[in-house]
Amino acid sequence: MQIRAFTPADQEAVVQLWKDCDLVRPWNDPAKDIARKLSVAPELFVVGLNAQGQLIATIMAGYEGHRGWINYLAVHPLHQRQGHARQLVGWAEQQLMALGCPKLNLQVRSGNHAVIAFYESLGYANDASICMGKRLIADI
Repeated sequence: MQIRAFTPADQEAVVQLWKDCDLVRPWNDPAKDIARKLSVAPELFVVGLNAQGQLIATIMAGYEGHRGWINYLAVHPLHQRQGHARQLVGWAEQQLMALGCPKLNLQVRSGNHAVIAFYESLGYANDASICMGKRLIADI
């Protein structure tokens, strides 16, 4: 899989991929999430292309000086279990380490056992902490 920077021309395909991977929620407007990412470290938002040049994967990474984050890791269902997600996570880890990031965090919905097992296979562990959130800007 070829990894390259997200471009605005990718937006429609990226949003469809996120829908196909069940990542979109009513309270998150994917177009707004993309616009927000493009305003902060856009170089950490990449897509994956298959040999035919089709967009099949994405990952957003971020780092604010204390912790790194992974968001929107997605691989099209027809292309899963081929090492693409592992490749993207490795890319994000390398980029964040180059920035001096000491620790990487991510969130997985508690019932998503297959994704939890995937991250555990990469050395990630449950930090035994509670994730809390507060919406400051409503997307809908």
